Amino acid sequence: MLAMDVDGVLTDGGMYYSEMGDELKKFHTRDGMGIKMLQLAGIVTAFITKEKTAIVERRGRKLAVPEVHQAADDKLSVLTRVLEKYGLDLDEVAYMGDDVNDLQALLAVGFSAAPADAMPSVLDVVHYVCRKRGGEGAVREVADLILGLPEPKPGSPRKPE
Repeated sequence: MLAMDVDGVLTDGGMYYSEMGDELKKFHTRDGMGIKMLQLAGIVTAFITKEKTAIVERRGRKLAVPEVHQAADDKLSVLTRVLEKYGLDLDEVAYMGDDVNDLQALLAVGFSAAPADAMPSVLDVVHYVCRKRGGEGAVREVADLILGLPEPKPGSPRKPE
């Protein structure tokens, strides 16, 4: 399973509001593709977020994420309940988070990761710090890592095949 926070992981953490009061969030297409690739490989995906918005629900539906949990004050408890449903242990889970409210879950799982721009307290404890920032492909980077896909070399363009 890959479980992840939303704001600051799948988004850049910004809270955008229109003149009409509509809340907007920017999601990266490649993160969505990474989630779909994990699902095709049989890996369960989950969103666990403190916020509660229709936007997150809509993004979860679009990506067919089976576990979307909002208004989660205790993310580790939510994660534990989800794992029971799938018969998984904490050591079989990868979790991505970016802030202090993710620390308990990050410390409990078998593999933890954070976007490059996560809070220092998170960066200090995770197994993997992404090169990408939240909302800019960090989830795809972790998905590729989980799936064992080769990393492009920094600064070198890919050659056409």
